[in-house]
Amino acid sequence: MNDQNSFEVTLARSGGTYVVPENQSIVDVLSKHGILVEVSCEQGVCGTCMTGIVSGIPDHKDVYLSDHEKAAGDVMMPCVSRCKSGHLVLDL
Repeated sequence: MNDQNSFEVTLARSGGTYVVPENQSIVDVLSKHGILVEVSCEQGVCGTCMTGIVSGIPDHKDVYLSDHEKAAGDVMMPCVSRCKSGHLVLDL
């Protein structure tokens, strides 16, 4: 990956690793590969897309999770959130 703002997402249950460029969301990238994540607002407000994190450090961009939940680092909103560690493994 040449772009420092892109990162990889691996799906723990269904397999596959995908590059998420800086101008696309995790949800958008997965959708392009036929993997649908249920969404509603796509703004990080509603919590519909909440997804478990197996490993990696999320960059929370949502307003749904509390500070405590964000600090725990075990769930994220893939409609808006990114990755600080360069690679996330999601419980999908």
